[in-house]
Amino acid sequence: MLKLSQKYGSIFSLWMGPKKVVVLSGYETVKDALVNHSEEFGERAHIPVFEKIFEGKGIIFSHGENWKITRRFSLTTLRNFGMGKRAIEERIVEECEHLIQVFKSHQGKPFETHTIMNAAVSNIIVSILLGKRFDYQDPQFLRLLHLISENVRLIGGPSITLFNMFPALGFLLQDHKTVLRNRDELFSFIRMTFLNHLQKLDRNDQRSFIDAFLIRQQEEKEKSDGYFSNDNLVALVSNLFAAGTETTSLTLRWGILLMMKYPEIQKKVHNEITKVIGSAQPRIEHRTQMPYTEAVIHEIQRFSNILPTSVSRETTTDVIFKNYYIPKGTEIIILLTSVLQDQTQWEKPYTFNPQHFLNMEGKFVKRDAFLPFSAGNV
Repeated sequence: MLKLSQKYGSIFSLWMGPKKVVVLSGYETVKDALVNHSEEFGERAHIPVFEKIFEGKGIIFSHGENWKITRRFSLTTLRNFGMGKRAIEERIVEECEHLIQVFKSHQGKPFETHTIMNAAVSNIIVSILLGKRFDYQDPQFLRLLHLISENVRLIGGPSITLFNMFPALGFLLQDHKTVLRNRDELFSFIRMTFLNHLQKLDRNDQRSFIDAFLIRQQEEKEKSDGYFSNDNLVALVSNLFAAGTETTSLTLRWGILLMMKYPEIQKKVHNEITKVIGSAQPRIEHRTQMPYTEAVIHEIQRFSNILPTSVSRETTTDVIFKNYYIPKGTEIIILLTSVLQDQTQWEKPYTFNPQHFLNMEGKFVKRDAFLPFSAGNV
């Protein structure tokens, strides 16, 4: 798609099987679409594999009013349980201590980081969703992490891409069957979990995201719209579970890899951490005192480019965008890679370079073209 954009420009269309999609690339075009035309490009696309898995439920792949109501409830509830506040910082610091002990237990010998990092990161969102954390060796927890990781890998593969183009072929594709089998197992765990929460539910003592949803469900039970149904809860929890694990864990593993590859940058980060924090745990207030480390973290996200495209959009109406007519219901692919590597926005787009986020005085600078996870109402 990057090569096609270089040949045909920042807006072009292509056929994916029988379906015509429009691809947007480059910082100016993507920003214009997501920020200035957020309503016109505001619907989630109907991707066959996600329609099959979630059936329009949850938050990431739902549509219309269900998406709006579920999103509003989720953001409010997550904030109430500390997301973006000091309360979540305490949970992160606690989880860091567990992770550090695991690292130390290997006594400097090589070890595989994938599962450990997934478990540590997942425990943060799990503590909000379920009101508890899991031990890194808990077999049930490890199984859930495996199910999510395998589905993320398979959904990004050629077999599922073929299914999205030609859904009728699903019964022939083994990966399609595996994804649905994993979905069923994950959903079964979530159903058992919220049933346990329902038995202990106390309106005056909400201990988790699931508690808050179940209480809202009871308040809305007279309505027939189904926004707070059990099916929507299962899909929503699975969305947050996966989204709260894979992206952060993968970013951290990229960070470890890049610090190994660039020891001179690692040394500067280490020196700044030692100077500002010492042997204590990092806190939010340290960020402004650590411009180089902040720049390195942002550059890791830009360079690692873990989401080459955002969640596909769909036009909510016929729209004229930059002199192109795009009909209602057209799938829109946002090429985030083209923004993070836009040569008009980054001095060295293909090089790992923390200076992208530092000014001449060495102070941290947030760049407008830093869009690792999209923009607008995601």
